[in-house]
Amino acid sequence: MLENYRFICRECGKSKTYLLEPADVERWRNGELIQRVFPQIEDREIMISKTCSECFDKIFAEDKEA
Repeated sequence: MLENYRFICRECGKSKTYLLEPADVERWRNGELIQRVFPQIEDREIMISKTCSECFDKIFAEDKEA
């Protein structure tokens, strides 16, 4: 049974909600690579680091400028 999982960006507060299988979420939380468990999700960064892809790009763009 699919369930909603909400992830909130710690930088901007934007949230993303994904409809996921709880067993798949458990596999990921137990160490399986996220790209193998959720290949269909393009923006997995918010799940990994709690940073949306837009904020992630801004953070690392600043590092490139330094």
